[in-house]
Amino acid sequence: MGGIVAVVPEAEVAGARVLLAAVRKLLAVVPGGERRQDSVLEGLKQAPDGFDGIVLVHDAARPLVDVALVEAVAREAEGTGAALPVLPVVDTVKRVRDGLVLETLDRGELGAAQTPQGFRYALLVEAYQAAMRSRLTVTDEAMAVERLGAPVVAVPGSPRNRKITTPEDLAWAEGVASGALRA
Repeated sequence: MGGIVAVVPEAEVAGARVLLAAVRKLLAVVPGGERRQDSVLEGLKQAPDGFDGIVLVHDAARPLVDVALVEAVAREAEGTGAALPVLPVVDTVKRVRDGLVLETLDRGELGAAQTPQGFRYALLVEAYQAAMRSRLTVTDEAMAVERLGAPVVAVPGSPRNRKITTPEDLAWAEGVASGALRA
Protein backbone atom coordinates (compact mmCIF):
# COMPACT_ATOMS: atom_id res chain seq x y z
CA MET A 1 0.00 0.00 0.00
CA GLY A 2 1.40 3.33 -1.03
CA GLY A 3 -0.73 5.66 1.05
CA ILE A 4 -3.89 6.26 3.01
CA VAL A 5 -6.34 9.13 2.73
CA ALA A 6 -8.89 9.46 5.52
CA VAL A 7 -12.10 11.23 4.57
CA VAL A 8 -14.10 12.31 7.61
CA PRO A 9 -16.93 14.71 8.46
CA GLU A 10 -15.68 18.30 8.35
CA ALA A 11 -16.20 18.82 12.09
CA GLU A 12 -13.94 15.82 12.81
CA VAL A 13 -10.94 16.65 10.58
CA ALA A 14 -8.77 18.17 13.32
CA GLY A 15 -9.44 15.32 15.74
CA ALA A 16 -8.84 12.71 13.06
CA ARG A 17 -5.50 14.32 12.17
CA VAL A 18 -4.41 14.01 15.80
CA LEU A 19 -5.73 10.46 16.09
CA LEU A 20 -4.05 9.33 12.84
CA ALA A 21 -0.78 11.27 13.21
CA ALA A 22 1.19 8.07 13.89
CA VAL A 23 -0.06 6.29 10.76
CA ARG A 24 3.08 6.03 8.60
CA LYS A 25 1.45 6.00 5.19
CA LEU A 26 -1.14 8.69 5.88
CA LEU A 27 -1.22 11.09 2.93
CA ALA A 28 -4.04 13.33 4.11
CA VAL A 29 -7.11 13.75 6.27
CA VAL A 30 -9.76 15.67 4.35
CA PRO A 31 -13.36 16.67 4.90
CA GLY A 32 -15.97 14.63 3.13
CA GLY A 33 -18.96 15.80 1.18
CA GLU A 34 -22.69 15.59 1.48
CA ARG A 35 -22.96 12.14 -0.13
CA ARG A 36 -20.67 9.12 -0.19
CA GLN A 37 -19.63 9.84 -3.78
CA ASP A 38 -18.71 13.43 -2.88
CA SER A 39 -16.52 12.13 -0.06
CA VAL A 40 -14.83 9.55 -2.25
CA LEU A 41 -14.09 12.20 -4.88
CA GLU A 42 -12.46 14.37 -2.20
CA GLY A 43 -10.27 11.42 -1.27
CA LEU A 44 -9.38 10.70 -4.90
CA LYS A 45 -8.19 14.29 -5.32
CA GLN A 46 -5.40 13.50 -2.84
CA ALA A 47 -3.72 10.96 -5.13
CA PRO A 48 -0.18 11.93 -6.10
CA ASP A 49 0.28 13.53 -9.52
CA GLY A 50 0.55 10.89 -12.21
CA PHE A 51 -0.88 8.13 -10.02
CA ASP A 52 -2.25 5.30 -12.13
CA GLY A 53 -2.51 2.45 -9.66
CA ILE A 54 -5.25 0.75 -7.69
CA VAL A 55 -7.34 2.55 -5.11
CA LEU A 56 -9.30 0.82 -2.38
CA VAL A 57 -12.31 2.52 -0.82
CA HIS A 58 -13.22 1.23 2.62
CA ASP A 59 -15.91 2.20 5.14
CA ALA A 60 -14.90 2.89 8.72
CA ALA A 61 -18.20 1.20 9.61
CA ARG A 62 -16.48 -2.11 8.76
CA PRO A 63 -13.65 -2.11 11.34
CA LEU A 64 -13.06 -5.88 11.41
CA VAL A 65 -11.93 -6.39 7.81
CA ASP A 66 -8.99 -8.76 7.59
CA VAL A 67 -5.81 -8.37 5.58
CA ALA A 68 -6.54 -11.40 3.39
CA LEU A 69 -9.77 -9.83 2.12
CA VAL A 70 -8.06 -6.49 1.41
CA GLU A 71 -5.32 -8.31 -0.51
CA ALA A 72 -7.84 -10.39 -2.49
CA VAL A 73 -9.74 -7.28 -3.60
CA ALA A 74 -6.52 -5.45 -4.50
CA ARG A 75 -5.22 -8.43 -6.52
CA GLU A 76 -8.45 -8.80 -8.45
CA ALA A 77 -8.70 -5.06 -9.12
CA GLU A 78 -5.12 -5.07 -10.37
CA GLY A 79 -5.97 -7.83 -12.82
CA THR A 80 -9.43 -6.77 -13.95
CA GLY A 81 -9.79 -3.08 -13.09
CA ALA A 82 -12.65 -3.38 -10.60
CA ALA A 83 -13.52 -5.71 -7.72
CA LEU A 84 -15.47 -5.85 -4.50
CA PRO A 85 -16.18 -8.41 -1.79
CA VAL A 86 -19.64 -9.95 -1.86
CA LEU A 87 -21.42 -12.32 0.50
CA PRO A 88 -24.14 -14.63 -0.81
CA VAL A 89 -27.65 -13.69 0.27
CA VAL A 90 -29.07 -16.47 2.42
CA ASP A 91 -32.55 -15.09 3.06
CA THR A 92 -35.40 -15.15 0.57
CA VAL A 93 -35.63 -11.61 -0.77
CA LYS A 94 -38.89 -9.99 -1.81
CA ARG A 95 -39.40 -6.86 -3.88
CA VAL A 96 -42.00 -4.85 -1.96
CA ARG A 97 -43.84 -1.65 -2.88
CA ASP A 98 -46.45 0.09 -0.77
CA GLY A 99 -46.64 -2.90 1.56
CA LEU A 100 -47.35 -5.40 -1.21
CA VAL A 101 -44.98 -8.14 -2.33
CA LEU A 102 -44.35 -7.73 -6.06
CA GLU A 103 -41.99 -10.65 -6.60
CA THR A 104 -39.47 -13.02 -5.08
CA LEU A 105 -35.94 -12.47 -6.32
CA ASP A 106 -33.59 -15.33 -7.16
CA ARG A 107 -31.14 -15.23 -4.25
CA GLY A 108 -28.70 -17.32 -6.30
CA GLU A 109 -28.08 -14.18 -8.34
CA LEU A 110 -27.88 -11.81 -5.35
CA GLY A 111 -24.98 -10.77 -3.19
CA ALA A 112 -24.44 -8.35 -0.33
CA ALA A 113 -21.70 -5.87 -1.22
CA GLN A 114 -18.93 -5.06 1.23
CA THR A 115 -15.84 -2.87 1.26
CA PRO A 116 -13.04 -2.38 0.49
CA GLN A 117 -13.92 -1.92 -3.15
CA GLY A 118 -10.93 -1.71 -5.48
CA PHE A 119 -10.49 0.01 -8.83
CA ARG A 120 -7.96 1.32 -11.24
CA TYR A 121 -7.71 4.97 -10.27
CA ALA A 122 -8.56 6.34 -13.73
CA LEU A 123 -11.60 4.05 -14.04
CA LEU A 124 -13.05 5.16 -10.71
CA VAL A 125 -12.44 8.85 -11.43
CA GLU A 126 -14.12 8.45 -14.84
CA ALA A 127 -17.07 6.63 -13.27
CA TYR A 128 -17.62 9.28 -10.62
CA GLN A 129 -17.26 12.14 -13.08
CA ALA A 130 -19.89 10.49 -15.30
CA ALA A 131 -22.21 10.04 -12.31
CA MET A 132 -21.79 13.70 -11.38
CA ARG A 133 -22.48 14.86 -14.93
CA SER A 134 -25.63 12.72 -14.97
CA ARG A 135 -26.64 13.97 -11.51
CA LEU A 136 -26.79 10.34 -10.46
CA THR A 137 -26.50 9.38 -6.81
CA VAL A 138 -24.71 6.06 -6.41
CA THR A 139 -24.69 3.93 -3.28
CA ASP A 140 -21.18 2.59 -3.78
CA GLU A 141 -18.21 2.80 -6.11
CA ALA A 142 -19.10 -0.40 -7.94
CA MET A 143 -22.45 1.10 -8.94
CA ALA A 144 -20.70 4.06 -10.56
CA VAL A 145 -18.37 1.74 -12.48
CA GLU A 146 -21.25 -0.55 -13.48
CA ARG A 147 -23.06 2.47 -14.96
CA LEU A 148 -20.07 2.95 -17.30
CA GLY A 149 -20.61 -0.59 -18.53
CA ALA A 150 -17.29 -1.76 -17.10
CA PRO A 151 -17.16 -5.19 -15.48
CA VAL A 152 -16.86 -5.43 -11.71
CA VAL A 153 -15.62 -8.75 -10.33
CA ALA A 154 -17.08 -10.15 -7.11
CA VAL A 155 -14.63 -11.82 -4.75
CA PRO A 156 -15.82 -13.85 -1.76
CA GLY A 157 -16.64 -11.54 1.13
CA SER A 158 -16.25 -12.25 4.83
CA PRO A 159 -18.90 -12.54 7.56
CA ARG A 160 -16.37 -10.86 9.88
CA ASN A 161 -16.40 -7.77 7.62
CA ARG A 162 -19.80 -6.81 8.99
CA LYS A 163 -21.05 -3.22 8.82
CA ILE A 164 -21.56 -1.79 12.29
CA THR A 165 -24.79 0.21 12.14
CA THR A 166 -26.91 -0.85 15.13
CA PRO A 167 -26.29 -1.32 18.86
CA GLU A 168 -26.51 -5.10 18.26
CA ASP A 169 -23.82 -4.86 15.58
CA LEU A 170 -21.60 -2.92 17.96
CA ALA A 171 -22.07 -5.49 20.73
CA TRP A 172 -21.16 -8.25 18.26
CA ALA A 173 -18.03 -6.36 17.11
CA GLU A 174 -16.94 -5.73 20.69
CA GLY A 175 -17.37 -9.43 21.45
CA VAL A 176 -15.28 -10.40 18.41
CA ALA A 177 -12.58 -7.82 19.19
CA SER A 178 -12.35 -9.01 22.81
CA GLY A 179 -12.15 -12.66 21.77
CA ALA A 180 -15.43 -13.53 23.48
CA LEU A 181 -17.12 -14.24 20.13
CA ARG A 182 -16.00 -15.74 16.86
CA ALA A 183 -16.76 -13.88 13.66
